[in-house]
Amino acid sequence: MSTPSMPASAGRLSLLQAAFVVARRDFLAILLSKAFIFFLLGPLLFVGISVSAGSLANRAAESVTPPRMAVALSDAGERAALARSHAKLADLITLPPIETIEDGRTIDELLIDQEGNFGGVLSGTLAEPELTGAGANITGWSGEVALLAAEAAEAMGGSSAGNAADQVPEITLSPRDNSVAAERRSNTATATASITMLFLLSMLLAGMVLSNLVEEKGNKIIEILAASIPMDAVFLGKLFAMLAVSFVGIALWGTVGLTLAAVGAGDMTLPTPPAIGWPLFALLFLVYFALAYLLIGSIFLTVGAMAPTVRDVQTLSLPSTILQVLIFFLASFAVADPGSTVERIAMIVPMSSPYVMLARGAMFDTLWWHVAGIAWQLLWVAIFVKVGSTLFRRKVMQSGPSGGGKSLFRRKPA
Repeated sequence: MSTPSMPASAGRLSLLQAAFVVARRDFLAILLSKAFIFFLLGPLLFVGISVSAGSLANRAAESVTPPRMAVALSDAGERAALARSHAKLADLITLPPIETIEDGRTIDELLIDQEGNFGGVLSGTLAEPELTGAGANITGWSGEVALLAAEAAEAMGGSSAGNAADQVPEITLSPRDNSVAAERRSNTATATASITMLFLLSMLLAGMVLSNLVEEKGNKIIEILAASIPMDAVFLGKLFAMLAVSFVGIALWGTVGLTLAAVGAGDMTLPTPPAIGWPLFALLFLVYFALAYLLIGSIFLTVGAMAPTVRDVQTLSLPSTILQVLIFFLASFAVADPGSTVERIAMIVPMSSPYVMLARGAMFDTLWWHVAGIAWQLLWVAIFVKVGSTLFRRKVMQSGPSGGGKSLFRRKPA
């Protein structure tokens, strides 16, 4: 109890000061507990999930708009003949989409054309065709393109069908690693892997918020805090303490991961760098993780405030978990179809916005999107925290001893 002669301003902490006191208390209590040490070992169980994430990334990369082949044969008549043969055979065999190039652009200009999305360029002549582009694309296309060139040459020369099989030209392959299609495919894989990691970390670390709050409610610690400082400060303090603990866990796991990567650097293939580069992408990952954690953490903390027992927490947290999974799938579909209506919706929805914007950092090098995205997410963090703290205050205050019965919490008539 404060001294009666003490001024009110000296005996009452401000909202931020009280939140900092709660955050420091929770942070140190969790960090020094034995349970936290075992918790740090938990992500080792997710190694298998991480491996599966790589497979998911490859599948998502394959679902991107398929790369096209630019037809840049030296003779205009041969280009037209190949286009007609493509239209004739497209329904019979699997052929890459093509575009006939009439503007005289070079092979390098075609391969770096962002809108064209060319995975290969067919140049030379029908008798001696040359296919230049991403290695995986041109190797897979070589057989079909050879048949296509033979069909076009037969149509132009009028040779018999029996001799056409003997006139299938040999395709000269010139692999290039700088095509837009190859780069977009690799960046999409990096984007999918990054949002999968963000989802796993958010779900793994946000779960601590629920168990911590229910334990303190059972021990009546929360009522003691409510009598000493504003409940909004308790909500903010606990939320940001858990965020700080999460960063400690990420730092330790990241250090272990980088160490293992450095030891096995000679036997491993480095992931494709994101479009904005690794340093800025790593920074954005931490920022978007913090925003995603604050959004889901405010929901989980509110759920924990409404749950009197651990069993109730498991029941009430199930809809939140299902919501997170749905948000992850929404973000995954958005990554697989950039520029679509699904992606725009996912960018606007607060819960999925951190995932989609992180993926865009891997796929595109435009930075102003992230400034707008972070501002939008911060606005919703403020809304979620305000609504969550209001519900937190009302529900926690109702969870204490009844005193004189339920009438204690009834609204008094005006």
